[in-house]
Amino acid sequence: MRVLFVASEASPFAKTGGLADVAGALPGALARLGCDVTVVIPAYREAVANAGAHGLPIEPTGMTFGVPLGQLTVEASILRSRLPAKEGSPSVEVLLVANDECFDRPTLYGGPVDYPDNATRFTFFSRAVLELACRQERPFDVIHCHDWQTGLVPAYQKLLYQSWPMVSRARTVMTIHNMAYQGVFWQWDMLLTGLDWKYFNWEQMEFYGQLNLLKTGIVFADAVTTVSPTYAREIQSAPGGCGLEGLLASRSDALSGIVNGIDVDVWNPQTDPHIPRHYAEDSSADGKHAAKVALAARLGHAVPDDRPLIAFVGRLAEQKGVDLVIELLGRLGGTGRAHFVVLGTGNDGIEESLRRMASSFPETIDLVIGFDEGLAHLVQAAADMMLVPSRYEPCGLTQLYAMRYGTIPIVRATGGLVDTVVDTTPDTLRAGTASGFVFEAFDARALEQAVLRALDAHANADVWTSLVQRVMRQDWSWDSSAREYLTLYKGMARG
Repeated sequence: MRVLFVASEASPFAKTGGLADVAGALPGALARLGCDVTVVIPAYREAVANAGAHGLPIEPTGMTFGVPLGQLTVEASILRSRLPAKEGSPSVEVLLVANDECFDRPTLYGGPVDYPDNATRFTFFSRAVLELACRQERPFDVIHCHDWQTGLVPAYQKLLYQSWPMVSRARTVMTIHNMAYQGVFWQWDMLLTGLDWKYFNWEQMEFYGQLNLLKTGIVFADAVTTVSPTYAREIQSAPGGCGLEGLLASRSDALSGIVNGIDVDVWNPQTDPHIPRHYAEDSSADGKHAAKVALAARLGHAVPDDRPLIAFVGRLAEQKGVDLVIELLGRLGGTGRAHFVVLGTGNDGIEESLRRMASSFPETIDLVIGFDEGLAHLVQAAADMMLVPSRYEPCGLTQLYAMRYGTIPIVRATGGLVDTVVDTTPDTLRAGTASGFVFEAFDARALEQAVLRALDAHANADVWTSLVQRVMRQDWSWDSSAREYLTLYKGMARG
């Protein structure tokens, strides 16, 4: 099966968020299942620089062509590279669409304010993808698009390229990574697309008088996916649908959720270079103790605290439920029941609130403001529990990383969190399915009760050991996710 994987970013070439991790890892997993995958991304300045830094040569293909963009024709040049290949795995080709005016810029999408011509840039990219696909030697079976930046691709394939043999029979998939980002632009940007104005209506491309590129992709794609089954249900009603819940509900028969994977080579306690002692499920106690010693030293303590260690690692933003974490620290900081470490960066007001809380309980709370990949790995290994109390969470990776390291997640029942963590109760313990602690209400008291349940379980060595070993045995690799996507592709082909 031949798959064209279209994204606005892909690791290690260019990254602003989780989309890049998906586009950088899922194609390789699909290739290991026998798919012939080609990835297409823009040739950002960052992408070219990062390719060199990772020893991934970029070479010109010699392919150039004009791309219609409103009344203009803009030239695209195609570069070629490859994703880093795992040992024994097929190599995945990456094609980069180059146009310096569009993509030779300091950042991918803009700074604190988006680039004002993002509609132009990604209309050009989407149309260039179809022009590129039409110039291939063999046709594609599936065109898999990601987020609003590629939302025009399914529309172009259905409306303008239906007679081109390399793409006319392809089935299109639109994956939504976060409904909050939809690519909404003023109505006159419709002129850039080259599509008939008749499609600018409330059922297809128009959204409260504006052009909505994510909506366009959802309407015209053959299948719509998002990054967890629960999130797929949540976005079919308000507020999860962010204004598109009616459209998504109308497409429920074509909508599904597939949980993201993680790179189990990068996040692997048996090989991780960022932790002092490697460990597996049968040696987790020794490995985690060594990590606690190393973390204590890193944080300026002579010896590690003997209390359970509860961590938060992530963006300091309202979406991540950090306001609940701050309240929790105020409630439990003086009780002596646990030690806390918070690692992250984000909202200035949240950072200051955390600083004040840490200064109030200096013997109980360690705060590190900033992003440090090595320290994030060390915290995951050292912690006993990981807080993930998100307001909403399409998939979530922190809880998957935590379980990989035998760190028990405490999560709110939303999105991918509830799809990946099974609450610990007497029934789930007997059934052997428990993997964490789940709370429902977005409320600090509900979080506190979940934490107290976790601390009670931690006091029972047999229960805790079984939990740790169980979560470390779970498979959250991209290979698992890829199998579900391949099933989807094959079902579409039969349809």
